Amino acid sequence: MKNYKAIAVFSGGLDSILSVKWMQKLGYTVYPVFFSAPYFPADKAQYSARENGLDLIVHDITPEHLLMLPNPKYGYGKHFNPCIDCHALLFATAGKMLEEMNADFIISGEVLGQRPMSQRKDAINAVAKLSGIKDLIIRPLSQRLLAPTLPIREGWVDIDQLLDIQGRGRHRQMALAKELGIMYYPMPGGGCLLTDTGYSKRLRELLDHNITDPYQIELLRFGRHFRLSPEVKFIVGRDKHENDAISALYQGSIFFDLPDYPGPVGILTGGEIDQNLISLAASILMYYNKKAPSDQPILYGEKTLDHRIAVTRANPQKIEQLRIG
Repeated sequence: MKNYKAIAVFSGGLDSILSVKWMQKLGYTVYPVFFSAPYFPADKAQYSARENGLDLIVHDITPEHLLMLPNPKYGYGKHFNPCIDCHALLFATAGKMLEEMNADFIISGEVLGQRPMSQRKDAINAVAKLSGIKDLIIRPLSQRLLAPTLPIREGWVDIDQLLDIQGRGRHRQMALAKELGIMYYPMPGGGCLLTDTGYSKRLRELLDHNITDPYQIELLRFGRHFRLSPEVKFIVGRDKHENDAISALYQGSIFFDLPDYPGPVGILTGGEIDQNLISLAASILMYYNKKAPSDQPILYGEKTLDHRIAVTRANPQKIEQLRIG
């Protein structure tokens, strides 16, 4: 009998781990794939896969996702999260990978009724239909509650070996994890930044200015953001972690710091930058560094901090006027 192979749409959460491990237990070859974009980075899924002995493939879908994001067919959830269209895009992309990976069908860890936006039965059907590969999807944890797809009808997968988990509780999944020897899985939630209020507002604002540069989108994860012109933004760290992240990401921007006074760093990034924008950015940075004397010059520069500027602290009204989200 042919050794059937599956691509797993893998999030790194308990359900996706279980779906992979269950199908592997049944003898199938499974290729877990995490579909990444700046607002769902791969690091947590990579850690989860490593801890569970899975060889994870990371596939970037940023261009396709940004094309879909402004006008999803099924709309958004509470924030900027087009869950149904997003899931359909993941499955459609996995479908395009079947031939190159010599795989036969697709699996996911979706559980019927677990998530109100994307895992109702009608939403699951909508996702499958929109993806264009409805008949090649298996959801091992809930498939006995769903209509049989081609792998089941053709006998590639025995429906009696699949499961009938449903609802928002996790007791059956946790028991199954113990049975399968899964020692690590993360707590639920927190994987998609499009469900975060602040991030969603910053991303909407960026797209409203027709900016889709992946670097600019990556920066949305960190700091306070200020729109200084239609093309130019200033980003200020909120703590040491964000200062370090902004410093690590910094490229092609003007960097601001007060190295003698612990506090935030900032970067000015985007289009054409003149001295007025530099002065405005420096005044914002001074606002957030309460320890520095008011006449302390700020250091700034593109590659080295070889320029100095002394400014008056921005007032709270200016901060409120320019801040995004």
